[in-house]
Amino acid sequence: MGLSLRSYSNSSIRPASTSRWIRPSSRRKILTTVQLLSFFTISFYSWSSLAFTWTTSNAFWNSRRCTNAFGTTTLFSLSPPSWSDSAVRGPPRDTKPDYENIHGPLGKPVDDIFLSVFRDKLIELSGVKEASPELELAPGYDGIVQVAMQMNIIHSNRTVIQDRARQVLIALFPGWMPPWYSVLFSKPFPIFSAQMNAWATYVAGTWLMGECEINDIVLNDGVTIGKNQGLKVKRCRFLEESGCASVCVNSCKIPTQRFFQENMGLPLTMEPDYETYECQFSFGKTPTEETENMAKSIPCLSRCPSAGALRKFHDQKLDKNDTAIGPSCQFMDNEPQS
Repeated sequence: MGLSLRSYSNSSIRPASTSRWIRPSSRRKILTTVQLLSFFTISFYSWSSLAFTWTTSNAFWNSRRCTNAFGTTTLFSLSPPSWSDSAVRGPPRDTKPDYENIHGPLGKPVDDIFLSVFRDKLIELSGVKEASPELELAPGYDGIVQVAMQMNIIHSNRTVIQDRARQVLIALFPGWMPPWYSVLFSKPFPIFSAQMNAWATYVAGTWLMGECEINDIVLNDGVTIGKNQGLKVKRCRFLEESGCASVCVNSCKIPTQRFFQENMGLPLTMEPDYETYECQFSFGKTPTEETENMAKSIPCLSRCPSAGALRKFHDQKLDKNDTAIGPSCQFMDNEPQS
């Protein structure tokens, strides 16, 4: 009896001998099963991590995906070195004025009339609806900015853009008025004419440009002071809402200067400051090559809606499928096309 108990204890309970109860073939199956479970567990967690990383990354980059001004979808980095390093930052966004509550001296009802008439003429003469009949335009001021942007997109020739914008200004007046204004006011009374137009622009243009004030200017000789011949726009609404220096130059600055010079017989120099969004109107002052080159050579604005995709290097030509970027704007530099 004692021998049998010792025999049972020695042969059945000792841990070192438990493997004798499992057959070799069974041990191989268990080992294989454990290895497979380990492999699938590791694979599952690995693929889960990859999937999470891909999903997060995809969502991140999709949030940076945009449609450039040509209608081409592009993916851009947060800090493309060839663009953002030279981009003009502009004023802080959190200091943006409440433009909707800035009105001219005649009040909001009259400003609304000015806006409506200007918007209708811009839509009519820009060529946007002919090029894109299905385009739905935003109401109010947003529609003006939208049409101006589209006009810069559908016309690759900057001269066409400038001519169409000037035609809009001409259409705002009776056909006889601009040439007769030149004969009756601009030529015989240049100082009075400059002061009158500074005042008229303040009255009729505050809704378009934002808060502004009449000021004195220095004329072309660098000495003579033009009393009350200037208008200083404190922060241009049109530039801020469009976010594009090209739209500013081609749809506003150059056509407006040409309208006053060629149609009204009155020189005008407009000098936008892209760091502050101020703009100085100087009536009676002829634009110089320096002021024009300064405006045209401005780098892209950091808040450009196409994120710099419409830029090109000075020695490049871009087509509508190109997404190259550079320090010089295609809308300003491209040669006229037939």
